[in-house]
Amino acid sequence: MIFAWHAYALFIVLFLLFGLVTVLVNHFTIRRFDQYPPAKEYPFVSVLVPARNEAHNIALCISSLLAQDYPDFEVIVLNDNSTDDTSRILEKLAEKYSRLRVIQGAPLPEGWLGKHWACHQLYLAAKGELFLFTDADTCHTTDMLRTSVSALIAEQADLVSAFPQEEMVTWGERLLVPIMCWGIFTFIPIRLVQKMHWALLAISIGQFMLFRRSGYELVGGFERVRTEVVDDVCMGRILISKGGEWRLLDGTRQVSCRMYHGFREAVGGFSKTLFAVFDYRILPYIISWLLTGLAFLGPVVGLILYLLRVHLTFIPVGYAAISVLLSIITWIIISRRFHFPIYIVFLYPLDLALYIIVAAHSFVRAATGTAVWKNRVLNRVPMRWL
Repeated sequence: MIFAWHAYALFIVLFLLFGLVTVLVNHFTIRRFDQYPPAKEYPFVSVLVPARNEAHNIALCISSLLAQDYPDFEVIVLNDNSTDDTSRILEKLAEKYSRLRVIQGAPLPEGWLGKHWACHQLYLAAKGELFLFTDADTCHTTDMLRTSVSALIAEQADLVSAFPQEEMVTWGERLLVPIMCWGIFTFIPIRLVQKMHWALLAISIGQFMLFRRSGYELVGGFERVRTEVVDDVCMGRILISKGGEWRLLDGTRQVSCRMYHGFREAVGGFSKTLFAVFDYRILPYIISWLLTGLAFLGPVVGLILYLLRVHLTFIPVGYAAISVLLSIITWIIISRRFHFPIYIVFLYPLDLALYIIVAAHSFVRAATGTAVWKNRVLNRVPMRWL
């Protein structure tokens, strides 16, 4: 039995060491938009924004997009049947800016998710050679278009998605939102995935998706993923499977976003997407979260029990200390890269424990068909074991 616990502890240390190496590789290989040389020519860009009940965000977002120092672009916003002041705010902005076009969303047809239908309508209205789909809760620096288009051209990519700077105001947001960046940076060797065209491991972030028109149409657009909850992830994976070039870059200096407002909204948002990212595969989902809990929370529990003089042998104290140290180093690197508050490093056990509960909630909501987003019930999806 003692040998088994030592073997478990050694496995955890090696697993965490792999995570740290992945974080370091991603840290040194994932480039920022402003690290690319300026493009020689700048194609016409259609900036496309779906908006549904975004009165508290929309003015700042659209104003920042209209202030771009880019030579040739249009901004199109689709008002997706908003019931708040979104429509009135957009009308005032359209009167002020000739570059802005506001269109009213058509009724949601059967078999479509709401945002996907909105983005499809935006595509039909767009004139650009490039499409930038971005969310109404984002804000952009004036050089965002110029630097991101330069990055896409330099990378010869069909799709560039990007990490935004995540704005977190409440404690609920601070406890849940950082896990998204941590999970991607810790478990996905991004440059290797790009080089090897491993579609299954590709992650795109819907807050910023810059397509070539040809790449978007190669995927089949939002019509192809009209029932997929994680449309951004699916589109990147389809693009890779069809031979397209996908890139995930660092846009934190040019794009910021407050994903959720408060703990309840964060739980609802992540509950909608977590199981979907695993393509509703039950065993990989359960194994991944079980392993995450054992690796990142088990050593913390072991150290606490040791300090309380509760001498259980499930993990030797030396292994537990090394494991916690590896986790802390990983979180320090990620916190510095994504500009998270330093105290997030020491809250990681609580963050992860909450996130595992949300992951379980995501599974239950998908299994029972009770997931809701933007006051719309999401379709129940078929699940499979593998």
